[in-house]
Amino acid sequence: MSTVVVFGATGYAGGQITGELLNRGHSVVGVARDVSKLPEHPRLTATAGSAYDDAFVRDVSKGADVIVLAIPSIPPGFPELKDVVPTMLQAAAETGARLGVVGGTGSLASSPGGPLVLDLPEWPAEYLGEAQAHARALDVLRNTAVDADWFYVSPPMLYGSFNPGNRTGKFRIGDDILLRDENGVSQISGPDYAIAFADELEIPKHHRTRFTVAY
Repeated sequence: MSTVVVFGATGYAGGQITGELLNRGHSVVGVARDVSKLPEHPRLTATAGSAYDDAFVRDVSKGADVIVLAIPSIPPGFPELKDVVPTMLQAAAETGARLGVVGGTGSLASSPGGPLVLDLPEWPAEYLGEAQAHARALDVLRNTAVDADWFYVSPPMLYGSFNPGNRTGKFRIGDDILLRDENGVSQISGPDYAIAFADELEIPKHHRTRFTVAY
């Protein structure tokens, strides 16, 4: 079993991924600025700290098999996500760990050869800044010269606490194009996104690339 450091373990995606990993028998170091919301578990080590503290990131990542970055693209009071990615990549390179990133939807193509999702009229204007910030973080990953393995998982359009859904264990995997079901709906539940993320952690199939999941 693996040792996984999850930055943002109290968030929606980070919490779901942490729970899925613990259920599978992995050991998790759950990192957040406030760890009081983390559950007690014999294989969960709650560690207070910030992904924007370089020394802390390197220290807490020692011995990790995988580093998971599941923090907001524009955290209140902090620089945006792209500014922490280089530190995460360097920590992964130093420990030989993989870096898994909870990504954004907006940088996916809406259809083959079509515009990006964030450029669609139906994309909510209030989330445009976050989508653009996530796209910039993905660019940093794609252009890095650091010798570290990484993967970036873009959710579909309807993913989040507003649409929690149920655990089904059934979903599709795509690449850089938004997935929709037969009714044109692009969604996945929190538990099923966590399953897809944990599956990639256990059986790596995507190296230094982005993929997406949806029903």
